[in-house]
Amino acid sequence: MFPSLSRSGLLLLAATAVPFVAAKERVITSSSLNPCMANSSLTANLFNVAFTPNNRSLGFDIEGMSTISGRIMANVELLVYGYSALKQSMNPCDAGNKDLEGLCPMNAGSVQLRSSLPISAEIMSKIPGIAYTIPDLDAKVRIRISDANTQQVLACVEAELSNGHSVDQKAVAWVTAVIAVLGLMASAVTSGLGHTNTAAHVAANAMSLFGYFQSQALLGMMAVPLPPIVAAWTQNFQWSMGIIRVGFLQRLATWYQRSTGGTPTTYLSQLTTQSIEVQKRSLEVTARMARIMGRSNAGSLELADKNRVVLRGIERVGFRAKMETTNVFFTGYTFFIIFLLVTTIGVITFKFICEGLVKAGKMKSDKFVDFRNGWQTVLKGILYRVVLICFPQMMVLCFWEYTRRDSAGEVVLAVFTMLTMIGILAWASSKVVRIAQRSIAMHKNPAYILYSDPVALNKWGFLYVQFKAAAYWFIIPILIHVLIKALFIGVAQSNGVAQAIALVLVEAALLIGVAVMRPYMDKKTNGFNIAIAAINFVGSIFFLVFSEVFNQPGIVSGVMGVVFFVYNCVFALVLLLMVLVSSGFALFTKNPDTRYQPMRDDRGSFIKSQTQLTTELDALGATARGEGKGTHSQSRIDDDDDSFSSAEQQRQLASKEGHFSEHYQPAPPRSPIERTASPYGAQQQQYQNPNAVSPSYYDRNSPAPSTGYGRAGSLRNEATYRSANNSSPWQRGAGYDGH
Repeated sequence: MFPSLSRSGLLLLAATAVPFVAAKERVITSSSLNPCMANSSLTANLFNVAFTPNNRSLGFDIEGMSTISGRIMANVELLVYGYSALKQSMNPCDAGNKDLEGLCPMNAGSVQLRSSLPISAEIMSKIPGIAYTIPDLDAKVRIRISDANTQQVLACVEAELSNGHSVDQKAVAWVTAVIAVLGLMASAVTSGLGHTNTAAHVAANAMSLFGYFQSQALLGMMAVPLPPIVAAWTQNFQWSMGIIRVGFLQRLATWYQRSTGGTPTTYLSQLTTQSIEVQKRSLEVTARMARIMGRSNAGSLELADKNRVVLRGIERVGFRAKMETTNVFFTGYTFFIIFLLVTTIGVITFKFICEGLVKAGKMKSDKFVDFRNGWQTVLKGILYRVVLICFPQMMVLCFWEYTRRDSAGEVVLAVFTMLTMIGILAWASSKVVRIAQRSIAMHKNPAYILYSDPVALNKWGFLYVQFKAAAYWFIIPILIHVLIKALFIGVAQSNGVAQAIALVLVEAALLIGVAVMRPYMDKKTNGFNIAIAAINFVGSIFFLVFSEVFNQPGIVSGVMGVVFFVYNCVFALVLLLMVLVSSGFALFTKNPDTRYQPMRDDRGSFIKSQTQLTTELDALGATARGEGKGTHSQSRIDDDDDSFSSAEQQRQLASKEGHFSEHYQPAPPRSPIERTASPYGAQQQQYQNPNAVSPSYYDRNSPAPSTGYGRAGSLRNEATYRSANNSSPWQRGAGYDGH
């Protein structure tokens, strides 16, 4: 038997469970006393208990209120991962419980306990050593107080235990963030150096890795009761959702909210004076709970009286990040804007650095030539990619802000941001579909224009380069999947079961689609993304169980929480190593393209045909089109202005391969484009500056009368012309043939 409820019972139980990380001194603490029944007659405004095994002492500081009077019985239970490890009944009036004499009988009124008690060696021997080191150990002490005569339960309280160790580590967040960003930067650099195949693979894997991190963060934002280790693990990835605490940003968020008619929460500022609840106040005024609730093994915690507010879902994430819940949306929005600004400044700075190095003779003039000549188009494409990366983050936060309405100004930001991002990505997706359909109509191959036109590739390529040419449209179901998931997570914060069921359905749909269609560029990339989709689907099943929709025993949820952490930890490590290795090869090998097989859709032929032409052929093509040196400045909103003349492209491509006479033999009916862009016409006499830098397809200032997508040449005439002549040697790409 335990000698006392206040000492051994509460402490022993408190000392039998909790987290791991690295602590200089072994200690088990509890800073919350939570009611586990409605209308509990015992509450605590302040509850701090610490057990130090090195000196076998238990210190406590408790302030509370009791409405219980008379003789009582106390039943103490230790729950570890939902399993009842210890049970003990104590009668304060028994002669052997001298430490509890003050509770015999118990009197109504305020309770104040501040002291330190020694712990016997017998109790110490009952505490396993792993309790001091295992991370995020799911353990709690539950105390039920009942009337000694009628056995009626008068009060129920729980104390959650912690040993100071957790898998929620800043180092993990930093490492994952650095490797993900490194992958994106490596793909950009290798693309600028002309290694397009490598750049496509590294970018696809880095984007998929980033998406996996965001999926983990979104799981942590769900309003389901989580085992401590699951809540801690998912917290490591909240940086990918912009949930990063910076002091001055928190002050800025609070100022903005107040200035636009909102009222900030004050959970963090009341940690030193309040533990869980403030009695006898309304829900809005007294929601001063400063403790994130872990998983409840009996749904009674959710039935608690109206004086208590439980932080769950996105609020729980914000609190764990040490920010007021009303600052979460503004923080995520601010980091999105910062991401855009830093990216823009970085690209512009790199452009001027390259130009300076070329002028100083420190870098060859053919290095990054396409980027230097068409950097504005490249910048647009990069900013589109940033919008795509931040799409899950901002959709969840915007949907959530609609339900919270922290202030009028923040609601306006949410509406504007959501409509803008959805509009941008919808327009970009439709643009890709229209370009691909035109390419199919002209060349029976979507890859032809998607990859041979550098403007289309650099501006819109972020939506389709990771897919096979024939699956250029697959970005649309991906975006719909993200939008639906964000809708349920952001709006249904009051119903964790609905969130869990919806997540299972959308993740299952994505997994089936990816596994059946295999839309990505090659076998390895398909395997990479199928594995991520499978892990996300399994995670959704776990969260459905955590929502307690099956009313499973507590130990089931506890064990599944550990399993969830282990398999995700291993999987994340494998993904990180794969992206890190591929980024290293891309940056530090002379010809990284040799590591990858050529694409079956022949995109490499189209890309190389426009980036590796000789200077003479480039000059000839520019002369034929009547183009001068300079950066293209024409607005390119219209479909028909977003690519070059397909006839001119074919002429250049055939010349590049040395098979002009075989692959380009014009015969009646003649293309209407040739009348305006004949390489042997009067425009041949245009002056070409012999000192000009190697021409680029971005050097197009001249308003040529017509291009392959110009108004002068109709799609029907071009299609007729194509069918009357030899097929393009690249029509075999993406499963399209010349028949």
